[in-house]
Amino acid sequence: MTYHDSIILMLSKSKLKGGDKLRFSDIVTCVASMAVIMVLIAAPLEMVFVSALGLALGYPISLAVTLFLTALISGYIFAGKIWEARREAITKITVLWAAFGMVLVGIGSATIADLGPMVKEGYQGQYGTTLSTSEWVNLESMNYDGFIFLTVGMVLVLGFIGLYVGSMLRKPKKS
Repeated sequence: MTYHDSIILMLSKSKLKGGDKLRFSDIVTCVASMAVIMVLIAAPLEMVFVSALGLALGYPISLAVTLFLTALISGYIFAGKIWEARREAITKITVLWAAFGMVLVGIGSATIADLGPMVKEGYQGQYGTTLSTSEWVNLESMNYDGFIFLTVGMVLVLGFIGLYVGSMLRKPKKS
């Protein structure tokens, strides 16, 4: 069974009444679907918000809106599976989504060539001092940890709210 077939099967099952239990495979499918949805809506939202608000303000706002809309859409799609034990299901999905977000942030931060120089420039501009190589590594690690903390916090809060609201928008049919 291909990924596409499993999504179609999941969508058809999500139309069932609320008695369906959420299995781990359903959680993984939901998080994978969230990743696909995020990729599809992130770039257009980034273009809109950056064009309207500029790069410094537009990108973080587009990230927050993307995370919320991704969870909202996924909550709506998987409402049938989420409905039975809503808080528990949403919590499990959100935690796995946050772990996936940590991996994405790690990969993204490792591939951004100007991240280290940006941290150095900011520190030297604020304090005007030079650090040893070891201290620069520690400072960059602290910056990286702070970014992960902020991103995971946003994913947890916006993911939980989005999944909850999305699942509420599509209540299962009573038998």
